Amino acid sequence: MTSSAISGLRTAEIALNAMGPQRDNEFRCVQRKILLETLEKELPSGTIKFSSKVVSIEESGCLKLIHLSDGSFLKAKLLIGCDGVNSALAKWLGFKKPASVGRFGIRACVYYENGHDLEPKISLFMGKGVRYGVLPCDDKTIYWFFSFSPSSQDEEIIDNPAEIKQLVLGKLGKVADNIKAVIDDTELDNMMLSPLRFRHPWEIIWGNISKSNVCVAGDAFHPLTPDIAQGGCAALEDGIVLARCLGEALRDRQVMRSEGKGIEEEDEHKRIERGLQNYAKERRWRAFQLITTAYMVGYMAQSDGKILNFLSNTVLAGFLAGRLPRIASYNCGMLRTS
Repeated sequence: MTSSAISGLRTAEIALNAMGPQRDNEFRCVQRKILLETLEKELPSGTIKFSSKVVSIEESGCLKLIHLSDGSFLKAKLLIGCDGVNSALAKWLGFKKPASVGRFGIRACVYYENGHDLEPKISLFMGKGVRYGVLPCDDKTIYWFFSFSPSSQDEEIIDNPAEIKQLVLGKLGKVADNIKAVIDDTELDNMMLSPLRFRHPWEIIWGNISKSNVCVAGDAFHPLTPDIAQGGCAALEDGIVLARCLGEALRDRQVMRSEGKGIEEEDEHKRIERGLQNYAKERRWRAFQLITTAYMVGYMAQSDGKILNFLSNTVLAGFLAGRLPRIASYNCGMLRTS
C-alpha cells in the first residue's frame, strides 16, 4: 500500500499474494540477524573465522593467498568476495568505490512484548523529499525504514540518534497516529543510519565480476539503494546461481574421483574459472536491472520539485505497487542435487 506523505491519501494498493509467476509464495520481512544465524547454523563448526579483514590478495600458481589483518593468511582454490560495499575483492577485480547518491537511510526494528496492532501490510509513504515504510515482521516485531536527502543542518546531527529520531518524526507528514507511534516507540540503540551508495550500472556491464578463480557476490558485486528492497534478496539469488554454476562445472570432477581417477590441479582451476564466468554472465543483467531501477525509483520518490512530487504521488505510486512484487518474484532457478 502506498500513500502520500503530503496529502495523507492512499495512492495505490495491491494484494501481494495475487501477482507474478510465484503467486503461491509468501512475502515476508526477515530480520537480517535471524537470517545470518540460521545460515551459520547450517555450516560445520569453525567454518567462519571472525575479525579477519582482508589486507591483500596474492597469486600463488592456481591458488590465491589471502593476507589477513591479524598477520595470518589463507590459501584458496576459490575465492568469493561477499565483503560488502567496501569490498577488498571488488577493488582487486578493478571495481571503483561505490558512489554516494546524496541520501541517508535509517533502518530500525521495534519490539512489542504484548504484540502490536498493525495489519500484515507493507505501508509505503512518499513526499517532500522523503520516502519511508513500515511493515510487521511478526506479531511482536515491526520493521521500518526512512530515507531522506539531508540539508547542511541535518548533516550536523547524524551522530546524534535522539536528534535523528526527532528529525524523522518531523518529516513524516500526514500519516496515521499508529504509524507515528512505531517511530516514537523505537529505542535509539535499534536505529541504524548510513549513507546510501550504489555501483554505477555501466561498471556492472563492463567490469570484471569474476577473474580467474575469484568473484564477487552481494553488496561487493552490486551495491544498490534500498528503494526496491532487493539488496539481501539479490545476494541470496547470487548464492543459488553461483552454487549451481560451480556445481555444473565441477560435476565431472566428482565422477572421476568416485571412480578412483585423479584430476589435475590445472584442470580443476579451469573448471572453477568456467563456472565463475557462467555465474557472471547469468547475473550481470539482473544486477544492472536492480541497480538502475532502485536508483530511478529513489530519485523520483525523493525529489523536492513540484513536477516530480506530483509524478511520485501518482504515476510512481502505482508503478511501485505493481512493479515491486514482480521484481521480487524473479526466478533464479533451482539447485541441482545430483
